[in-house]
Amino acid sequence: MPRATLPPEARLHRPSEFAVALKGRRLARGAFFILSAAAPSGLPPGQAAQARLGMVIAKRFAAHASTRNALKRVIREAFRHCRLQLPPQDYVLRLHGKVAPMSLTALKRLARTEVDAHFARVKPRE
Repeated sequence: MPRATLPPEARLHRPSEFAVALKGRRLARGAFFILSAAAPSGLPPGQAAQARLGMVIAKRFAAHASTRNALKRVIREAFRHCRLQLPPQDYVLRLHGKVAPMSLTALKRLARTEVDAHFARVKPRE
């Protein structure tokens, strides 16, 4: 069974990759995040197409660094667990509204539930 790690090849790095994915199809929208996806673009030679993740967590929506970091950790972990079942596309999760004041534990729980639901809506790889 392949390991469910999140290597650098499974992440979006360049602004151009983010731009293409954000202009792509919107797959889901929830209380916190919007999930957009597009066909993989700009793959290095010899690299197979796979699900790749990008995150946009704006400071204006999550003012505290600890909040932004917690959200990113939760998103990465959720993606790490399901990336091998997802179709090979570039996915971007974007925070789209202000995060209400709450404990980090409650925020992580709500965010994980929503992120898992978004990725579950994507048709699994066959």
